[in-house]
Amino acid sequence: MRILLVEDDTLLRAQLRTALHDAGYTVDEADNGRDAQFLGETEAVDAVVLDLGLPVVDGISVLKRWRAQGRNMPVLILTARDNWHEKVAGIDAGADDYLTKPFHMEELLARLRALIRRASGQASAVLQCGDLQLDTRSGRVTHAGQPVVLTAHEYKVLNYLMHRPGVLVSRAELVEHIYAQDFDRDSNTIEVFVGRLRKKLPGTCIETVRGMGYRMVPP
Repeated sequence: MRILLVEDDTLLRAQLRTALHDAGYTVDEADNGRDAQFLGETEAVDAVVLDLGLPVVDGISVLKRWRAQGRNMPVLILTARDNWHEKVAGIDAGADDYLTKPFHMEELLARLRALIRRASGQASAVLQCGDLQLDTRSGRVTHAGQPVVLTAHEYKVLNYLMHRPGVLVSRAELVEHIYAQDFDRDSNTIEVFVGRLRKKLPGTCIETVRGMGYRMVPP
């Protein structure tokens, strides 16, 4: 899953980046509203963590422009002021949830997981397909009750597919959602990751639709 992190405080942005990376997310960053607006318009992000008090263009204006353009990714807003007027303005502008600074990082990650699940129609924190389970809270993957060790990119591919059961996902789409903006993207590596997943998960739910992509289907 790919997250756009928009925060102008250098220290907090670094802390958020580390926490998001450790949680298995790919992270793109912006420290002002102008760059944030551009990334939100041009990059395939699964969710946004958006500070409201941004330089150049404020967060509310950025969010309104995204929504006016039909960009419907989940947005979690951050505000430094415990002001209900600002929270209401953020929700009315199209935000899906909010946190007031200071906050606990675990709460931010939990809210982000919930937003991503809801956006893909998933209710439970544990995603399942046949004997395969992925716990989005811990990143733990089990198959027939046995833990499975995956590399970071194998996990990202599996996580994205399991959030979209039955949906055909192209290699290009997977590349957009597992690699950061400045990464050298190569869609051929997706086939390698899927091949490794099939070896580690016998009887896997990953179905290949030749020439089109992959989807998760019950065995």
